[in-house]
Amino acid sequence: MSTPQQPPTQQLPPQAAPDWQASPGTSYPVYTSPIPVTRTHLGHALASEWTKIKSVRSTMWTLGVFLLLVIGIGLLVAVQTNDSDFGDVPYTIPAFFGLVLGQICLITLGVLVISSEYGTGMIRTTFTASPQRHRVLAAKLIIFFAVAFVVSAFAIGFVGLVTEAMHSGGEGRAWGGTVVMGALYVSLLGVLALAVGSMLRHSAGAITAMLGLVLVPAILPAFLLISDSMRGIGEKMLDYNAPNALAKIFGLDGENGGGSQLGLLAGVTAAAIAGAFVLLDRRDV
Repeated sequence: MSTPQQPPTQQLPPQAAPDWQASPGTSYPVYTSPIPVTRTHLGHALASEWTKIKSVRSTMWTLGVFLLLVIGIGLLVAVQTNDSDFGDVPYTIPAFFGLVLGQICLITLGVLVISSEYGTGMIRTTFTASPQRHRVLAAKLIIFFAVAFVVSAFAIGFVGLVTEAMHSGGEGRAWGGTVVMGALYVSLLGVLALAVGSMLRHSAGAITAMLGLVLVPAILPAFLLISDSMRGIGEKMLDYNAPNALAKIFGLDGENGGGSQLGLLAGVTAAAIAGAFVLLDRRDV
């Protein structure tokens, strides 16, 4: 009895091993990304913060109300004045009355520039995209200061031009310096608010703290001047609070001044910025 024949087996050709199973020492071509890779710098952070500040509605609202207050109240005051009222004061005086209220808008915007990201949690995305936190904070400070200064200088200058055109018969003093110093003062207040917002990381708390910093020195001297022992402190508060500082800058006392008040605000703002940078690196998000 014959045994059955087995079908012949077909020998398959050996397959090449995949790349990851290749023998050690085999060289491969280096992968090059088609996306250009560049080192990041402050300019990228500035572009990012500029996109943020111009795209959120809170910026348009706060700056819109600021312009409405400064220009609207300024022109209303200018209409009620006569040529003789500008004998020894600059034509930007009407802008002062709107700026006393308008500075609150810049304070609010300064806080929201950074505290809103903490409130929504977007600050985690920001720091993930830019791990160098000091660069992010520096970009926020620069962009906000530039926007606040340009907008406030425009508002003050516009009121000055219109007032001068309405009262061309007067002899108002040169008012270019009041535009620069007035815009610088309220812009520094906004930068101070941004630094406070970075330290507190809470919108309501930072805005309340800034309003207290602005309003308390303006109200408290009325009570401190009653006591002889506290009169010195009351007089200093009276000279350096925000409304009186702006009044000196705009020459309501007959002479353009406010240099010492502006210097004090610059020093306090610089200290707050330094504290914000220190806390930013020491705390978690």
